Formats: sequence, structure tokens, C-alpha cells
Amino acid sequence: MIRTGPGIMYFGRLNLVMGLFVALAAMMAAGSSLAQQHGLAGFGIVLIHGKGGTPTTGIEGLHEALKRQGALVEAPEMPWSARRIYDATFDDAMTEIDAAAERLKKAGATRIAVVGHSLGANAAIGYAARRKDLHAVVALAPGHLPEAWALRMRTGGAIARARKMIAAGQGDVRVSFPDLAQGIPFSVQATARVYLSMFDPDGPAVMPKNAAAMGSVPFLWVAGVADPIVLHGKDYIFGRAPKHPKSKYLVTASMHLSTPFQARGQIVEWLRGL
Repeated sequence: MIRTGPGIMYFGRLNLVMGLFVALAAMMAAGSSLAQQHGLAGFGIVLIHGKGGTPTTGIEGLHEALKRQGALVEAPEMPWSARRIYDATFDDAMTEIDAAAERLKKAGATRIAVVGHSLGANAAIGYAARRKDLHAVVALAPGHLPEAWALRMRTGGAIARARKMIAAGQGDVRVSFPDLAQGIPFSVQATARVYLSMFDPDGPAVMPKNAAAMGSVPFLWVAGVADPIVLHGKDYIFGRAPKHPKSKYLVTASMHLSTPFQARGQIVEWLRGL
């Protein structure tokens, strides 16, 4: 015969209460984990790499972070990739982003955001200047300033040569032109027409002009404290965009190439708050 007393009954009830508490805590933790995994459900994000990059270098950590939150992500290879550089115009690149956005919509995305790094950030701003149905724009370590003195000193003679080639009917002839990436000079093969579209100081890739033409859309700007773009100040590009209560300007402890990875948590948190 098994005897039960007040002490045994008390500990039995205590074990039952503790068991229910543990089960409830586990359910809450699972719910929190599920919320994290699906915090960006419905988002379709076009993730745009930088100059000389690829869809799987420099932005892959951010890519995975966005997917873990439930976002659909397209990372197309752009005309400035290491393999393609430069095989299409800036305006052609806008059409390629359109195609990526359409693939996301067909996959079920209801909110389209463009997120770009370096020259990809330039393209994201340029895209937002031309398409007014975006849910968000994120510019990470924005780069490529054809209107700024550093690039103009490098490309001024080449731009004049490209214009002469186009006027002479040689706009689609591929020749060598100068380029610059984070202060490092190098040469690229491109047609005069494509080169001018990327480097014309009054052309389609000028970020201050494109920022001013953006619609009123949530705009996140993230740059590392050691990134040269920070020296231009907040108002040079970000401040020209139409004001939106959700827009945010961040300077982080990161380098130019590491910004997408190091800021991935802040990017996800900002997108989830929209």
C-alpha cells in the first residue's frame, strides 16, 4: 500500500505547477522564435551587390539574415559584377532590377524593398527615383560618385573621349576606360555609351540628384565611420530625399566592405518596424 501525506501531495502539486510553467515558457520561446523567423514575411527584397562583386560575395551574410526572417530575396548579378563589368548601361540595370522585383511578386511578395551595397546602393537610390511603388530603400556604404572631384579627376578626359566616340557613331565600340573604387585606380573595358551612363557627372548615376527625385519612401542609410562617403555629410545625399517618418541615417563601426554583414541586425530590425 502506497501512503500519501501532505508533504508528498505538496511536492506533487509543485512538480505539476513547475511542469506547466516550463511548458508555457517553451511555448513562448517557440512563438518568439517563429516570430523572428517570419518577421519579414511578405517582403520581397532585391539585394544589389557592389562594384566588382557578385551575388554571393560581400552581401551573402545579409542575404541569409533576411531569409531567416522570412523575406523572399533576389540577388541578381548586375552589370558591374566582377564578370560583367561593364556590359550594360545604368538604365539597363534598372530594368534588371525590375525583372528581379517581378520574380519576387510572382513568388508571393507583397512589399518590395531594394537593398544595395556600394555601387549597388547607388543603384537602389537610382531605382527609387524612377519607381514609386517601393516599400523601402536601404543604401549600405553608398559608393560611386561621378560628380565628385575624386572621380572626375580620374575620368574627365575619358568622358570627353566617350562623348566624341558617340558623336562619331562609335558608341558601341568596346575600349579601355579608367575607373576608381575606394580610391584605388584601375582600368575597365566598356563601350562609350555604357561608360558615359555610369560616369557622366550629370548623368543617371548621380546620387544627390536621384535622392532628390525619390518618392516619399522609408529610406535607411548605413555607412561605416571609416567609409569615405561619411566625409560628405548627412545632407549631401540622404538629406536630399523627401522626408519620411521611418527614414533613418546610421553611422556604424564598420568598414566599406563589411557594412552589409556588420549592420545586418540593424537592417532587419528597421525593416521589421515598417
